[in-house]
Amino acid sequence: MLRIDTLQITPEILALIARIDEFKGAWRALGTLAPERLSALRRVATIESIGSSTRIEGSKLTDREVEQLLVNLEIRRFDTRDEQEVAGYAQVMDVVFGAWQDIPFTENTIKQLHQILLQHSDKDVWHRGKYKTNTNSVAAFNEHGEQIGIVFQTASPFDTPRLMTELVSWVNAQRESKLLHPLLITAIFVVVFLEIHPFQDGNGRISRALTTLMLLQAGYTYVPYSSMESVIELNKEAYYLALRQTQGTIRTEAPN
Repeated sequence: MLRIDTLQITPEILALIARIDEFKGAWRALGTLAPERLSALRRVATIESIGSSTRIEGSKLTDREVEQLLVNLEIRRFDTRDEQEVAGYAQVMDVVFGAWQDIPFTENTIKQLHQILLQHSDKDVWHRGKYKTNTNSVAAFNEHGEQIGIVFQTASPFDTPRLMTELVSWVNAQRESKLLHPLLITAIFVVVFLEIHPFQDGNGRISRALTTLMLLQAGYTYVPYSSMESVIELNKEAYYLALRQTQGTIRTEAPN
């Protein structure tokens, strides 16, 4: 199981958690906002989230183009890879926002969300909803799209099912014990999930959808009305740097 006794929870991290929880309390009072105002806020945040989460992975669609695509979600065939990714992410978010109270945190849930994420993508039919069968190390590419090196070695296909079972069990055990703050449980889950990289493709997008699910289930009910994904997009370099630094420690004697 994952070790957490070596985590360095600094005064800065504690201060950030306190500020986030202070806002969580304030939002409960704000939750009485007029339904039409909440609805408008949610729509803007959803468009930003879908646009940002797919652009982080290389999509070129602007928020305006995402908005136009969402209007026709029910009646369109999605021809380009970017459109397919946006449509899939929109439907995952729809499921998470609509049913978060009833979604169990299980491997089966994670696989089902992955299936929904890639449902419009013809080239992903063979692996959607299934753990990877080929290695998928995180590579660096130059401006011509040529691979120039491996940034991070992810878990092998052989080890992935065992590591995912361990990770999901750890999350549920931590939630039950209530010894670790929910924001830290969520952060640790994301960093380990991305270190495993359990799916052939779509890991980044699924990690952000699962973050939203976990935050909602931990009582951060303002999440649908603000775009976490757009914050990650704006701080992409710092985000990936922090991710890599942390991932390098996970399987050592002193994970942090």
